[in-house]
Amino acid sequence: MQQSKVTVVGSANVDLVIRAERMPTKGETLIGETFDIFTGGKGFNQATAAARLGAEVTLIGRIGADPFADILRSAIESEHIDSRFVKTDVESGTGIATIVVEPDGDNSIIVVPRANMRLTPKDITDAADSIAEADVLLLQLETPIETSQTAINIAKANDTIVILDPAPARPLPPSLLAQVDILTPNATEAALLSGHAVNTLEAAIVTAETLQTQIATDGLSAVVLTLGEQGVLLRTPTESEHIPALSVDAVDTTGAGDAFSGALATALANGNELSEAVRFAVAAGAAAVTVLGATPSMPTREKIEAILAKSC
Repeated sequence: MQQSKVTVVGSANVDLVIRAERMPTKGETLIGETFDIFTGGKGFNQATAAARLGAEVTLIGRIGADPFADILRSAIESEHIDSRFVKTDVESGTGIATIVVEPDGDNSIIVVPRANMRLTPKDITDAADSIAEADVLLLQLETPIETSQTAINIAKANDTIVILDPAPARPLPPSLLAQVDILTPNATEAALLSGHAVNTLEAAIVTAETLQTQIATDGLSAVVLTLGEQGVLLRTPTESEHIPALSVDAVDTTGAGDAFSGALATALANGNELSEAVRFAVAAGAAAVTVLGATPSMPTREKIEAILAKSC
């Protein structure tokens, strides 16, 4: 059987992770508990998730010419991700994220995108064949919007499924949303894009319905609204389905959304039905929160299947 293909356009960062009892208040200095350096960035995390789940993955992005880039190059190679289109930007450094993780697994993040925000439409056209030949194109918002638009244009011309994880939250052109096959916002992102607060499940249904009318009308045309401990709301043109979260002991929630996106893309690339793919992605997100660090938490298929078996 031919291996499924996922192309990811997105960020690649190095994460500086501190575990602490809480976030400091303004002007306060706290003593942290531990410090680690991990690979990260939503693009690289999602590419890693898809690769670990068996997809043939190509990453399109930019990193600097610095020691942090060496860390990322090594990680990309070890995950067997095609890095032909990860360009070295000699004028800007590799993206950096500083993450504080509290005892309950919640986190606060500051990202400095650096080279990620210098990814250009030409970088995308240089890699056009990798998008045209992919089953799924996976995008986030840690690179320029006009660059993502170029990638979407190529995907739509070649019947490649377009999944957009609209994080970090920002307004998006209606013309871009109208070409997205599957939109995967969390509550904050959905509220910004729709103008509706997402504070109850009923409100989430209204918001998902609103967003579903803004995305592509052909193909899958689905909104997958992630609600943390409340699970996921799947909205298609004909129905809404609430898929509950899975209970696990959370250590670090940093990579949960990226594991979800990478697993969803892989399942759809493999030909799974949408509802089945979302359930698989929910289990991937649950698996991710049990491990410290973003990229290290991207799960294997065995771990996801074990969590799904326990939930039956």
